[in-house]
Amino acid sequence: MALAPKFAGQKLAAGLSPKAVHTLELYLDYVCPFSKKMFNTVYTSVVPLVEKKYNGRVQLIFRQQVQPWHPSSTLVHEAGVAVLQTNPDKFWDFSKALFDKQTEYFDVNVVNETRNQTYKRLAKLAGGVGVDEDKVYKQLEISDKPGEDGSLNSGNATTNDLKLLIKAARLVGIHVSPTVVFNGLIENGISSSFTAEQWDEWLSKNVL
Repeated sequence: MALAPKFAGQKLAAGLSPKAVHTLELYLDYVCPFSKKMFNTVYTSVVPLVEKKYNGRVQLIFRQQVQPWHPSSTLVHEAGVAVLQTNPDKFWDFSKALFDKQTEYFDVNVVNETRNQTYKRLAKLAGGVGVDEDKVYKQLEISDKPGEDGSLNSGNATTNDLKLLIKAARLVGIHVSPTVVFNGLIENGISSSFTAEQWDEWLSKNVL
């Protein structure tokens, strides 16, 4: 699936040429333990492998997959969008930091704070990887005042972009996280338990 320029930070591409390129899309939820497991393997092992062995032949795309039965899933993915809006080159670094602190955004750890308090913590996390904390929070903050048109439920500065990401996932029928899509088709053979060695073997068979 094509990637809108505004979401370009989700893509990691090693020396890509305009010719034949394989696309590996990872649909991940920041508060899903299995997504964390897959991301960590990809981030620490697969990305260096792709850069070394498949330079110019594979592009990796982190697709944000909101899982609404985890109420905080929306909030943490909004933070990912805010980073894309303010400093897209830091998206993968922020994602690593967020997965590392994943449990801090589980139900028990957010239930007694306001939405904006959760946003402040997320903005601070973004600040820790070199993104402007104040700018991120500005994108996330929900006003307690009605909009100029009297609206009471207009969301924040990330809402419209998050809608586009959710629509994109629905378009290809993504239901669970993590889900891997290779060249436009769901790849059920890859699971969150894939080791670096299994990724290496799979890539050697599929990146031609």
